[in-house]
Amino acid sequence: MTTAQFPGEKAGGTFARQADAFANWVTADGSSGYPAAAGRYHLYVSLACPWAHRTVIVRKLKGLEDAIGMTVVDPIRDERGWAFRDGPGLGPDPVNGFHFLSEAYLATDPAYNARVTVPALWDIETKRVVSNNDDDIMRMFELEFDAFARHKDLDFYPEEHRGAIDALNAEIYESVNNGVYRAGFATVQSAYAAAAEGVFNELDRLEARLAHNRYLLGASPVETDWRLFVTLIRFDAVYFGHFKCNLRRIVDYPNLWGYLRDLYQFRDVASTVNFDHIKRHYYMTHDRINPTRIVPIGPLLDLTAPHGREAMS
Repeated sequence: MTTAQFPGEKAGGTFARQADAFANWVTADGSSGYPAAAGRYHLYVSLACPWAHRTVIVRKLKGLEDAIGMTVVDPIRDERGWAFRDGPGLGPDPVNGFHFLSEAYLATDPAYNARVTVPALWDIETKRVVSNNDDDIMRMFELEFDAFARHKDLDFYPEEHRGAIDALNAEIYESVNNGVYRAGFATVQSAYAAAAEGVFNELDRLEARLAHNRYLLGASPVETDWRLFVTLIRFDAVYFGHFKCNLRRIVDYPNLWGYLRDLYQFRDVASTVNFDHIKRHYYMTHDRINPTRIVPIGPLLDLTAPHGREAMS
């Protein structure tokens, strides 16, 4: 049985990410047909996946755990896709009894015939996937569920910074968040080199930016910081070696390394990071990149060490 998948492989050895299939919105006023409500929605995620990790962080930080249930899939995805199994840090589907996330997709669209991705926000009432777009799910959790949030004080999309957030989101997505995948899944040298160089050009710019700001847009983290965090936390453990983004590690960047520790230590974020799931997923699932499926024992990262960045506030 093979687990190899190079999703989005295109002619010329480049990589293009699959478009999201479901893009409905939950709204506070219910105008979308999906009203925000406690207990109505359930989040399906993988702790290995950076796109899903973003939504896990916002759900945790906003204090939405009692309002929105969450189930974690097995990090080992084979040709059948993401599976619900018993194990450390994961469990069976308590809502529908699904064995595979593909069942949720097919319940929503019986003709669905593409890759099944995480995260997926499920509506228990209509029995369908509302959205599998991580950007939209983050925004819903940030803006539409405030009536049910325990931590309303946290605003990751403040009105005065929305233009800057959107612009920086797009820049970091193209060059870093998706750039590591374009490097890792490239099948020709030129496509790999262009993507990998783009990753480090942007990391260099971010290193310079963080010399003067504690977070990307000032003294408090915004949505963009968490979008970057999920890539940085995986970088030295996975992207540096597995995806061959190996000019420098994050620990080699003084400002980025301190910034990463700062975000990791922010409130309950550390509880959302699972290196076991992260490393087993990448090294055991992409067997065209790692045919032995051996999972490295390192690196050793002291993410709890003092970062000193609070002085920049």
